[in-house]
Amino acid sequence: MPELPDPRLVFVFEARVDVAETRHVGRGPDEVLMFTPITGGTVSGPRLNGTVLAGGGDWSVTRGQVTELDARYLLQADDGSVIDIDNRGFWRATPEIDARVEAGEDIPETEYYYRTSPKFSTDAPAHAWLNSSVFVGLARGEAGQVCIRFFEVL
Repeated sequence: MPELPDPRLVFVFEARVDVAETRHVGRGPDEVLMFTPITGGTVSGPRLNGTVLAGGGDWSVTRGQVTELDARYLLQADDGSVIDIDNRGFWRATPEIDARVEAGEDIPETEYYYRTSPKFSTDAPAHAWLNSSVFVGLARGEAGQVCIRFFEVL
């Protein structure tokens, strides 16, 4: 039986998502629920350019040193098309790295795990390719923004 090829990643765009202050919601002794409003942002790259629309948000649940992310928001392409994104993922870091992030320090991406699995939906023909591919996101925090580089898995 022939072996399957290793997957390849191709960069398609970066979203620089503006966020407001995270709100503590709470949930119990072993986990913490937080909500971070999405207030706007930009999208730029070889396959998609536009803006991040205000009004979405990221719900995160932290258990121990792992935070599970569930962000839902809208992108508007330069041609006016609207694209829904359901972006789930994980943040994993040591308590020391978490403390440095909370203090506002920019931390190199090699010191933590911040990855997402986005799913896109749109009825715009020019962007239908987003509906039928698998993507991964590599994220980082940066001065009031979450920056996510999206790659198509080939």
